[in-house]
Amino acid sequence: MQEHEERKHRRLDARSLRGLAHPLRMQLLEALRHNGPATASQLASRLGESSGATSYHLRQLAAHGFVEDAPGHGKGRERWWQAVDQGIIFDTEEFEGAGPEVRGLAEVFLHEVASNHARELSTWLGTRDNWAEPWSRSSDMSDMTMRLTPELARELIGRMHDLIDDYRNRVPDKDTPDSEQVRIHTHLFPIETD
Repeated sequence: MQEHEERKHRRLDARSLRGLAHPLRMQLLEALRHNGPATASQLASRLGESSGATSYHLRQLAAHGFVEDAPGHGKGRERWWQAVDQGIIFDTEEFEGAGPEVRGLAEVFLHEVASNHARELSTWLGTRDNWAEPWSRSSDMSDMTMRLTPELARELIGRMHDLIDDYRNRVPDKDTPDSEQVRIHTHLFPIETD
């Protein structure tokens, strides 16, 4: 086991939300977080975009502090990018009372997060037969319904996040046999009932 590195998370505010709330920018940032440093051309190929579009949006992400130059990569004119932070904290309280532009950007951001979760889950379902059987048995797609107050919901979310953070401290190194990067999605929201 390697010692746990503190994963920096960035709290979104109205200014940083303006720099991030765009589907391609969010995809670029996720690609850099999951796959490490890359060039605009590499990201364009991976995401099915033009290198001009990825280059422009990477510069916008850099202007808002989400990505930076990756030292030790590339030769000559090749510009390599890396993610600055490993996670985003979106606190709805930060945007209470915000104007319509910021509320609209918050909606774009949240819908893109939900779309990304759906894409990742769909990709897993379409490729799960390519994985070794132990990984197929170690995946989960559960849903549960219960009655909670807002206070209990926040407590449950906090305890789930604490449990996940506890597993971050048990991360095996990359050379550990059978270890893979995994994605964990959590969603907790009220539903209407009759």
